Amino acid sequence: MDDKTRTEVEAAAFRRLVAHLRERTDVQNIDIMNLAGFCRNCLAKWYRAAAEDQGHELSYDDAREIVYGMPYAEWKDKYQT
Repeated sequence: MDDKTRTEVEAAAFRRLVAHLRERTDVQNIDIMNLAGFCRNCLAKWYRAAAEDQGHELSYDDAREIVYGMPYAEWKDKYQT
């Protein structure tokens, strides 16, 4: 697999993971963290770091909105137990 194809496959897998996490609002971050060692917030931090590595400035709040599909405060009000 060439680098371009690998990047496209990785991007598709990332988008699928984010979509899955958006659908599974019943699963709390602490549950994911306890089982997998990362959570939605970790994913947002990694996204932000990757953007910065590529020379793009992105706030943590903007990165969380990308992962959560809405502002974090809104997600928290709707789904956090």
